[in-house]
Amino acid sequence: MGILWRIIGMAAHYPARLSLAYITALAAIGFSLALPWLFGGAIDAMVETVKTVDEAGREVEQFFKRDFALGDVMLLGVGILLVSLGRGFCDFGRTYTTESLSQKVSFDCRNLLYDKLQNVSFAFHDKEHTGDLMSRATADVEAMRRFVNMGMIRSLDVVIRIIAIPIILFAVNWQLALVSMVFVPAIILRSSFVMRALRRKWLHVQEVMGESVTVLQENLAGMHVVKAFASENYERAKYNRKAEELRVEYYDAERMQGTNSAWMSLYFTFALGLILWLGGWLVVRGELEPGELAMFFLYLNQLTFPIRASAQIINTFSRAISSGQRLFTVLDAESPVSERPGAADMGRANGHVRFDNVAFAYEDRSPALRQVDLDAQPGQVTAILGAPGSGKTTVVNLLPRFYDVTSGKITIDGADIRDFTLQSLRHNVGIVHQDVYLFSANIRDNIAYGVSNATHEDVERAARVAQLHDQIMALPGGYDTWVGERGTTLSGGQRQRLSIARTILIDPPVLILDDSTSSVDVETERQIHRAMVEVMKGRTTFVIAHRLSTVREADQILVLDKGVIAERGSHEELIRQGGIYQSIYELQLRPQEEVLREAAVPAMADGRAAL
Repeated sequence: MGILWRIIGMAAHYPARLSLAYITALAAIGFSLALPWLFGGAIDAMVETVKTVDEAGREVEQFFKRDFALGDVMLLGVGILLVSLGRGFCDFGRTYTTESLSQKVSFDCRNLLYDKLQNVSFAFHDKEHTGDLMSRATADVEAMRRFVNMGMIRSLDVVIRIIAIPIILFAVNWQLALVSMVFVPAIILRSSFVMRALRRKWLHVQEVMGESVTVLQENLAGMHVVKAFASENYERAKYNRKAEELRVEYYDAERMQGTNSAWMSLYFTFALGLILWLGGWLVVRGELEPGELAMFFLYLNQLTFPIRASAQIINTFSRAISSGQRLFTVLDAESPVSERPGAADMGRANGHVRFDNVAFAYEDRSPALRQVDLDAQPGQVTAILGAPGSGKTTVVNLLPRFYDVTSGKITIDGADIRDFTLQSLRHNVGIVHQDVYLFSANIRDNIAYGVSNATHEDVERAARVAQLHDQIMALPGGYDTWVGERGTTLSGGQRQRLSIARTILIDPPVLILDDSTSSVDVETERQIHRAMVEVMKGRTTFVIAHRLSTVREADQILVLDKGVIAERGSHEELIRQGGIYQSIYELQLRPQEEVLREAAVPAMADGRAAL
């Protein structure tokens, strides 16, 4: 019930709409309950019951038309018309306000969920599947919206009618009322059982739906891999299995709801048959007026709505509980990375970075970093090398606080980075990722992402530094050229340079290049390198690279091995030491040096020939 109260609390943020919804609902119920009384009174006003004796000497009842004025008929007709109009007007008001209220709540739910997903750390996203989060933002939010619309407001109608109508029925005729209440205990027991079962069922349905969306999302994101390995049939079978499981689970839930609704209708039909037989017998005996019988049937007919709607209401409550549980699990999740109370704005830093005895471990894993000490002065270039899994990327991910250190501290200009707001910290740390992500927008907007006040001149200047301007101008639309999903309309090298231009535009004092030239050819790397020499001046630069040019010109080189800095120094110093770095140099960097030397010889020969 706590989950339902939280949803109700979200609806209570709009007291005017909520109050108006309940007021119009109550008024509609009042008008609706008045109609049978008016109809019954009209019948009794026009029909007179007279007891007579037949030929056999038995007393029987006969119905005769009463003498009444035309004005009485007009008055009754106008009264019924006005009550009907009032009910229709209030029904419209209730429908409008409840729909408006439910849309407001779903709007808030989506925004809260989206904001939460933006603010949680990488550690949260490491554990969650994208498809499941998408399912929570769509199907689960919709289930909560339906609860506000149906459960919160319509359930009031159901509860009031279930309480008020039996009282009225007993007031009209207690014998018929007792007959109509025979099946109530069975209805209550079955409803409570079905609600518990539906809650478990809908929770499982929502989980399977999230899994199916995950399969679909991964398939679409990895379509190039699927095509390259001709795995269409495998992917189709995998999705079909999950879709079939979802179909079966969804069908079982709907079947359970439909069966419950059918039983409700069956109970009512049995009660109606019994009342028709007993009510007719009472009228014939003179113990019940014809208008009272008509009134009883009209009230009983109104009781069909709460009886039949109760199945849908129960289903709505069950889905809201299961969906709310999934949604609030995300909203209540505590991010391992959060701002301290009173966190300060960093402003523009000088860029003196220190790692002081830093250790870090991912959840349920062995330590990724241990006792890392690092000192990077402004203007220095620090190259980080190591085998896969040695902790290279972890080091640079700790600097903008994508993760928080397990122990030790990281400082910029002598101040702990945890004392600053995340936004101001990350504006001081620019990152060029190895895996470049571009948005479905034009090239200008992709370069200016994160810098809302950037002018076209600023964007063009950043593109020139990244050696991308000429290639952009060669495109049909120039900077207005639309970039397809994930940048598929650009080459790998163009995407890499666009990412570099995006980071340059931020103008950060600390720059992280995560193997940022790995997707470009030798000549393009030379162009980028020449441009980046100017860009890196005065900045603290960290480079995770496997290219010789960047490594050899670094002010210091850190060699990581199993989360520990095994070696540090310049290129010449590490070569003389003859350790891990020398092995990397012999196996990986020296062949690059030979390729570069061979590439330079034909160029020199061509130059001499031209002379």
